[in-house]
Amino acid sequence: MEIINLKADDKVQLSSNLPNATKISKKNQITDLKSGVRDQNRVNIFIDDKFCFSLDLAQVVDYHLKIGKTLTPEEINDLRRASAFGKLYNQALEWALIRPRSIKETRDHLKQKLAKLEIDNRQRKDNREKAQTDPEFKKLVRIHKIRTAPREVFTIDDIERAIGRLLDKGYLDDYKFAEWFIENRFINKGVSHTRLRQELHKKGISSDIVDELLEKSARDEAAEIQKVIQKKSNKLDSKKMLAYLVRHGFSFDLSRELISKHYSESTQDPELII
Repeated sequence: MEIINLKADDKVQLSSNLPNATKISKKNQITDLKSGVRDQNRVNIFIDDKFCFSLDLAQVVDYHLKIGKTLTPEEINDLRRASAFGKLYNQALEWALIRPRSIKETRDHLKQKLAKLEIDNRQRKDNREKAQTDPEFKKLVRIHKIRTAPREVFTIDDIERAIGRLLDKGYLDDYKFAEWFIENRFINKGVSHTRLRQELHKKGISSDIVDELLEKSARDEAAEIQKVIQKKSNKLDSKKMLAYLVRHGFSFDLSRELISKHYSESTQDPELII
């Protein structure tokens, strides 16, 4: 995870640090700040004794939040948006740290999360409205803890902002991603340059980057074909092997040459390709 460094004079006043603090109750006033249970780097913000949203430590410092501070409705809305963005960025960062990612696949991943979030919020809204008119359903909501409260929703602009921050910090890099992809994709099974090029284009990598990296790649076509032949020769005869290789993007002529050599030496297939 990205480490947040706070200055020595930056202090976050958490209620857990103030055991004798008196709870404050006033409209739109911060009455409690508590460390997150699952994520100690986040702070749960309580307004008028009710949980409102959570922020990371750096955001709490940036917004000068403390117990007793009164907020305007506009400030609360701004903080809700900041909370949604903070969660989005942390999720995007975790995604980018698992393995190298392209910009496009990261953007597509975050858009999918937004779509699921919007569907979930629509369901929660339906549950709220039904609970208001159906007493029996209201009981079920309470008994089974059916979720009705809306979740914080980020926006397309938030996605682009998160991607921009990942790029600035070096967590996203299309060139490094393509380099990693070419070096590792089907490393034991064998893969053609044609297939690598197609898959990288789907992930948003430019033709210039792909051409440059394939040109200097140590994975030459002949060696990749040999990998496939070694794995498939006990299952496929020479004609089926040729069809398989061509279907997966390998050169017809080179595949035919290497198949003929392999089956001739192994005498597995007397019907050699002419």
